[in-house]
Amino acid sequence: MEGIAGKLETKLHEWKPETSQKVRALVAEIIELADDDALDLGRSRSVEQEVLDILDEPTTR
Repeated sequence: MEGIAGKLETKLHEWKPETSQKVRALVAEIIELADDDALDLGRSRSVEQEVLDILDEPTTR
């Protein structure tokens, strides 16, 4: 885990301030969800995008 934390710390200093701020907010949200034991309740962006893509597909008859 120390390796992940170290890599994150390094990247936060390398990225643009806006990117670092967004990553910090996302990590804080993930920690909060894990503390509340609610990670499995959140839906990932990729799954949400898949659903939107399916809804946007033209219907075939």
